[in-house]
Amino acid sequence: MRHFVDANGIKISYQVFGQGDPLVLIMGFGADGNVWEKHLNEYQKHFRCIVLDNRGVGESDQPAGPYSTKVMAADVVAVMDHAKVDKAKVAGISMGGAIAQELALNYPAKVSALVLVATWPKFNNYAKSVYENLKNLRVTSKSDDFMALLQLWIFAPPYYQDGLADLKDGQNAAINNDTPQTQNGFEGQLDACINHDTIDRLHRIKVPTLITCGEMDIFTPPAFSKILHNGIKNSEYVSFPEAGHVHHWEDLERFNKLTTEFFLTN
Repeated sequence: MRHFVDANGIKISYQVFGQGDPLVLIMGFGADGNVWEKHLNEYQKHFRCIVLDNRGVGESDQPAGPYSTKVMAADVVAVMDHAKVDKAKVAGISMGGAIAQELALNYPAKVSALVLVATWPKFNNYAKSVYENLKNLRVTSKSDDFMALLQLWIFAPPYYQDGLADLKDGQNAAINNDTPQTQNGFEGQLDACINHDTIDRLHRIKVPTLITCGEMDIFTPPAFSKILHNGIKNSEYVSFPEAGHVHHWEDLERFNKLTTEFFLTN
């Protein structure tokens, strides 16, 4: 069942799956909560999973920017309050991991454990330039070509050996998407990524934290995850040697087992 909540005048959509201790799942830019499906297949066996569409995508409102990860963390709090969740385990992928950092920093009583996936505390100028160029490329490219380009950045070379059919399916899905993300939503989310900065506050995150990254990630390189690991005291750092930005898909079985065990013990 889909639910809607008002977050400072913005409609945010979320769904709930499973039973048990609450687990909030926050997706990365350009993707809605449904993209958690292959992880939910495992998580909902153990947890009550609250899965939201971030502002700017899916069934949530897609207003013009500016967006920020701090404001989007407040959206998550509105969802948690509506779902009557006082405190939850939280997982965030990419932009979702940036939002999760702000959630843990600004609402520490709301977070009991944290998984940060392929994310960063602050972009360098190279990463900012990549994201700025994505705005222009999305306008000038066909949807399948733009998806193919994104795939080249987020999947590692080993995946292309056996995964070409799945990659092509993703490109076709982009063509056939009847409700694509608006340019307002896309640019708003990218601006939230570009301007995210928790680097001087990471020491304030006190909850058990697991950081995962793909060693072949060229989109948000492992160096960003290592800064998170060094800044968050007693955090765990786990890498996926032959995977990229989407190591959580490329090595799904290992990722699901790792994160489920972490949440069951924290």
